[in-house]
Amino acid sequence: MQHKRPTLDDVAQVAGFSRATVSRVINGNARVAADVRDAVRRAVEQLDYRPDPVARALARGHGDVVELIVVDGQPTSFGTNPYYGRVIAGIVDGLRHSEAQMRVHVVGRPDAPRLLERVAHSVSVGAILVNVPPALAAEFHAACPRVVSMGRTAAPVPSIVTDNTTGAYEAVRLLHRNGRKRIAAVPGPGHISDAVDRRAGYLAAIRDAGLEPITGAGGEFTRETGAATTRQLLEEHPDLDALFVACDLMASGALQTLAAAGRRVPQDVAVIAFDDSLIAACTTPPLTSVRQPVEEMAAAATRALVAGEVGSGWQSTFPTTLTVRDSSG
Repeated sequence: MQHKRPTLDDVAQVAGFSRATVSRVINGNARVAADVRDAVRRAVEQLDYRPDPVARALARGHGDVVELIVVDGQPTSFGTNPYYGRVIAGIVDGLRHSEAQMRVHVVGRPDAPRLLERVAHSVSVGAILVNVPPALAAEFHAACPRVVSMGRTAAPVPSIVTDNTTGAYEAVRLLHRNGRKRIAAVPGPGHISDAVDRRAGYLAAIRDAGLEPITGAGGEFTRETGAATTRQLLEEHPDLDALFVACDLMASGALQTLAAAGRRVPQDVAVIAFDDSLIAACTTPPLTSVRQPVEEMAAAATRALVAGEVGSGWQSTFPTTLTVRDSSG
């Protein structure tokens, strides 16, 4: 008769600790009390527990692996959003002098908890998180401390960030120096820290300039959201003369809406976006955009994971620069 293979949950039940605690012991987390470690090891021996061979093969079967985990409201946009491609390029660069490889997981928000739990227990080198909600990032970190979030998230989770607030502030100040008085914001998703910080920078610059804030509904980092929010803003504020848009992809939709409405850029409405991706140089007119060094950030996160330098609360911050093109006037 074939007996059921003992699971991590079985070990947790016998040891009397949570699944996350047992996982930390098995994964070699040093920050576990000695008595807890001993109890878990006794349970492992009692049950003759062995890690799932499939999970172990995924993590180590073909050498060490850096996991890239992307949570997106529209997972099908992974191939069309240039930000993700820049993250991958950075990880590849960070692995250049390592034998480790990269594996990519893309998941919608409803399925994210299940994926994150599974991956947390099979990580080898470490994981890089993109757009993972803070609560889920904290749970992942509790089970697997070898993780870096691209962007600010829950306090204990290591992160690598760009100075979004300052970048947005400088963009809006440029619009104001160029004579714009009715500067509206096309914001990004309210649950993503990068978008929240860019909105904060916009509001600070508007306040310092003595202007009235004008903020659209915003939403996902997509062309469709940029187009729809710009239509809303034009209907509600037909006198607006500038837009600060949360990312280049959204700005491409904003430009399409402005053209359809007969608004010339930059003569009637100046536009500044964020990211300075390939999109910014390819629109008509080319976009002035705040550059965040995504490739460099992803490479730095990868090198830190490979070198074992990442600890709880670890953070690295990169500055932004403003690339001026025709759209800002």
